[in-house]
Amino acid sequence: MLQALTRIGRRRALLGSAATLVVLGLLLWWLLPLGEESPGGEITFSTGTPTGVYQTYGDLLQKAAAKDMPQLDMRLLISDGSQENVQRVATGKADFTIAAADAVETYILQNKPGAGSLRGCARLYDDYVHLVVPRSSSVHSVADLKGKKVAVGPGGSGVRLIANHLLQAAGLDPQKDIEPLADGIATMPGLLEQHKIDAFFWSGGLPTSAVKKLSKESDIRLVPIGSDVVKKLQDQGGASRYYRAAVMPATAYPEAQHGSTVQTVAVANLLITRDEMGMELTKELTRTVIDSRDSIGAKVHAAQLVDLRTAIYTDPLELHSGAQRYYSSVKP
Repeated sequence: MLQALTRIGRRRALLGSAATLVVLGLLLWWLLPLGEESPGGEITFSTGTPTGVYQTYGDLLQKAAAKDMPQLDMRLLISDGSQENVQRVATGKADFTIAAADAVETYILQNKPGAGSLRGCARLYDDYVHLVVPRSSSVHSVADLKGKKVAVGPGGSGVRLIANHLLQAAGLDPQKDIEPLADGIATMPGLLEQHKIDAFFWSGGLPTSAVKKLSKESDIRLVPIGSDVVKKLQDQGGASRYYRAAVMPATAYPEAQHGSTVQTVAVANLLITRDEMGMELTKELTRTVIDSRDSIGAKVHAAQLVDLRTAIYTDPLELHSGAQRYYSSVKP
């Protein structure tokens, strides 16, 4: 009798243990995404100049992606800016990048290699045009730059593109009416401080650290770009249709603005890739961009303006299918 009871006890214990394991297994299945493997491999992300907003944004996005997709290795490539970024992605030299909409449209209109393969992932934030001069300068409009030595950005930059359009809108020939220098934001401030240039153009998110640092160290001001120039700019057609009148808030560079806002021009930045990029990877990277808005925005103020409601508007590019899938998954 005692042996029989012992066997029954053991059987009940084994059944109880089995039931416990089943329950634990179901619980783990419920809590862990066992069927979804995080995207892996290696991708390249083209950023911008070392002291520009693109580079800082790329650094922070790389960290956020490493947390969200630990099997993914994102390598950053510095660049001259938007025009080079678009070319790199279109030709497969980079997988993702940030580029201004006017640079994307210019590449498409010129029917350059790989233009048809470009796709959008998200509209990010706006770049604002800065025309920076010493406070004592006689330059009070774009037209006043005639005969001046002006840094207009490297050939592959978005700054060069928009500076040329602005000069033309003001009735100036970018090659003949000014002395253009191909310096970028890394060297522009120093050249202005040393009186080696009279002014420089910059197009970037607010605030740009290099301009902010310059405003604290030197007596500078930002030249307004009036509505008359903006209208002529938009009348150019083509890529210029992506420029819009904007107001730089007084808080962007307090030391330079002395409490005043500045009329200027803005253009949207896009996160872009190619149509061949994997759907799941693109979906998850788009998710990271949207989800990390606040953490990146704590260090890159412009990133705080990334908005799920407007992120889908990536004109002139169609949304990548992976980005479409992400937006559909979070649609209210």
